[in-house]
Amino acid sequence: MSDISLKDFDILSEQDKAEAVALLNRYEQLDKQDACQKDFMGFVKHMWPEFIEGRHHKIISEKFNKIADGKLKRLIVCLPPRHSKSEFASTFFPAWMMGRRGNLKIIQTTHTAELAVRFGRKVRNIIDYKLITKVQVAGQVIKTESFSRQV
Repeated sequence: MSDISLKDFDILSEQDKAEAVALLNRYEQLDKQDACQKDFMGFVKHMWPEFIEGRHHKIISEKFNKIADGKLKRLIVCLPPRHSKSEFASTFFPAWMMGRRGNLKIIQTTHTAELAVRFGRKVRNIIDYKLITKVQVAGQVIKTESFSRQV
């Protein structure tokens, strides 16, 4: 799409120009959506624009991509506090996986109910963002401990 120049639009009517711009924007959005569904790190960077990627993030991202592709069955993430392991493993990864496969069921456990509710709420909010994922939260959510979704 980058080989199109602005002078090519001069021959179009105003209505055709507006339609062409809308189509180009839609193409860009679909391209972004496709990239985010294929790569975990792309998803994180899109959903969290201020994110600064470190070497450990790349390693975790590669492992999450392997899990999503079925090449890795088990993973234990051991990192010091404040290294994004909870954001990645408990927030972004479940939302990304549900966006890739809307019928996927995920069980998430924590040491306190408050933490589980907080992670569940964050995942729900990411899924409800709807730009990237194919999943919608079903109906009005009353409880954040458990929520249903529609594909």
